[in-house]
Amino acid sequence: MRYIFLTLLFLLLLPGALLAQQISIALGKSPLPLNQYYTIGIKLQDQALKEYSPFPEIEGFKKSTKYSSTETIITGGSTTKILTIYQNYAPLAEGEFVLKPFSMKVNGQTVQSPGTTIVVKPMTATVTPGTNVPDLIAPEEEPETTIDAQPEYIEKDDNAFLTLYTNKNEVYVGEGFTAALYFYLAAEDQQLLEFYDFTNQITGILRQLKQPNVWEEAFEVTEITPENVLVEGKPYLRFKLYESVLYPINLQPIRFPQLSLKMLKYKVAKKPNLLNNERQEGYKTYFAREREIKVKQLPPHPLRDAVPVGNYRLREQLSQQKGQVNKSLTYLFQVEGEGNLAAIMPPVPEAPSGLDFYPPDVRQDVTRRAGRVLGSKSFTYTVLPREPGKYKLQDVMQWIYFDPITARYDTLRPKLTVSITGTRDTDALVLSRDLGPFYRIIGNEDDTLVSLHQFDDIRRYTNIILVVLLVVSGFIFIKKRKL
Repeated sequence: MRYIFLTLLFLLLLPGALLAQQISIALGKSPLPLNQYYTIGIKLQDQALKEYSPFPEIEGFKKSTKYSSTETIITGGSTTKILTIYQNYAPLAEGEFVLKPFSMKVNGQTVQSPGTTIVVKPMTATVTPGTNVPDLIAPEEEPETTIDAQPEYIEKDDNAFLTLYTNKNEVYVGEGFTAALYFYLAAEDQQLLEFYDFTNQITGILRQLKQPNVWEEAFEVTEITPENVLVEGKPYLRFKLYESVLYPINLQPIRFPQLSLKMLKYKVAKKPNLLNNERQEGYKTYFAREREIKVKQLPPHPLRDAVPVGNYRLREQLSQQKGQVNKSLTYLFQVEGEGNLAAIMPPVPEAPSGLDFYPPDVRQDVTRRAGRVLGSKSFTYTVLPREPGKYKLQDVMQWIYFDPITARYDTLRPKLTVSITGTRDTDALVLSRDLGPFYRIIGNEDDTLVSLHQFDDIRRYTNIILVVLLVVSGFIFIKKRKL
């Protein structure tokens, strides 16, 4: 009985242990220059991000922006997706800093990190855009006040506004554009405004921003943290409420309605004192004007309705450039760049009679950062040579796309060549290709036939045992009552 109890307990705890293994913490590289970010990331495998606790504070660093990265791996028909959320930390000084061991709660699971030592070196000569440490805003000095039993509250003008930003006003079908909703607040007006009922308001705003005729790559916005920016030379705090890259799938214009955000705005006591509140609550609603993005048709082309749109380049690789007949090799065709990677389909080889191409394994890596979606999509083909010869892969496959920057169609063609030696042997064709781990272990596996009704028999016997236990328990209970 004890053995059965321990077995059931193990089976109950097993799913939680497996789930915890699918969540991990990734620490950034050290050392790093003073003008670059240090990062901490949380990785989730084959699951969506529902909730997570705040990232830790690091002494000597200031929290900055976040960004996400998605990696998709398809191997042998099995798909694995890895989502990573990164937190940027801006170093404030040079030296060595200790990141103490910490834990985070992600999707209800607690994940541990042993910590590390971070070394910050002097600034590099070349500064990457967007990596400078933002300036800190010094607190304002409070003026001297005199006591007044009944202060008068006044409403001060504020320098704040809500705006929906788009980086383009006109796009081609399939071309991506960035849409972001920002709330700007002048640095000196921080004490005048606060967010009000933000969770319910942002839910309604996101519902209005959803578009029925686009493919959306949404950025994770889980914490609303201010960024220090300059607007016409004046310091502002910018709060990012929403950010996505949208790819229109047809010619319908993209229309964003007028958006509104209600904020708490305080009236300030004309003569504040210790006997009364210095502020009085009020409300103010800010509006972002409606926007429309025009969508253009692609230029005439036989594949106009099928080609992907973006800015891409090709990276290719052969496992070996010299092979033998009936000995398989692999060919990597990787598309890198900026665009809707999900819309990229594998190129179909037009293989010559001497080569056989098998369906590729697919891997997709996506990084969403700074309003852009970048990444790569890889197609790994297994190639089986059947006849000797020299084969140029540019004669085997090509990949056509439309570049919106040049407004022209372009083609990615392989440059590699493979040389095959040996003689044709048709009897070895079936045995020459590595068909994967499933087929490699067939010879070592038990081939005993198993009844399809085995689990039904187990369920039947389990029910009989439960009924017997119930009868025995009832008998003992009745006997004790009689005594």
